[in-house]
Amino acid sequence: MDTTTQTTTSLYDRLGRHEGITRITRTLIGNHMANPLVSIRYAGRDMKKVEQRVIEFFCAGAGGPETYTGQDMLATHKGMNISEQEFVAVIDDAMAALESNGIDATTRNDVLTILWSLKGEVIRV
Repeated sequence: MDTTTQTTTSLYDRLGRHEGITRITRTLIGNHMANPLVSIRYAGRDMKKVEQRVIEFFCAGAGGPETYTGQDMLATHKGMNISEQEFVAVIDDAMAALESNGIDATTRNDVLTILWSLKGEVIRV
């Protein structure tokens, strides 16, 4: 895909729309569950609900028509005292999920930029 096509194609489309984002999310959650820095955060959680919210968040944030029905990032992470190391581990898991699902480097970098922009609403809030 050339650069012109990438700049005129939405992030939602480049991620494979709802179907692609669902696949990426499932890989991401698998990565989180295998990551000792992150998996503890999901103990006792309804993982189907977590998966649904992540899909909604990812789809809506990428410009898709889906509506995100969860809390905002600050409310979701308030009181969790997430460390910088945990935040980076989550981003690493996300980048690995994108790569293993065949997402190109430019699109991965676009997602990375978005994820990194959320750090103030996640780390030590």
